[in-house]
Amino acid sequence: MGRIGGGELLLILLIALLIFGPSKLADMGKGLGEGLKNFKKGISQGDEPEGDSKPPPPPASPEAPKALAAAAPAADAQPIVAEPAATIAAAAAPAKTES
Repeated sequence: MGRIGGGELLLILLIALLIFGPSKLADMGKGLGEGLKNFKKGISQGDEPEGDSKPPPPPASPEAPKALAAAAPAADAQPIVAEPAATIAAAAAPAKTES
């Protein structure tokens, strides 16, 4: 496979100019340039060590609504009991199907 020479590149640009027009082609070039600029900026920011930036603030703790906090628990309410880890792992494992 050969390389694209000057004549082939000129022909491609001429066809693009005929298809899109000069204003649309200029807008596409501007968008491509901005995209490359943002890409280079993102790459250069990705090289900085993580320790230089300050950590985000801790999330605010949610407060219970006052109406729920004042309500008494129902007499028939059952406490929430944690299931053993083996039961949780068995439920999370995908079921095997026979073919």
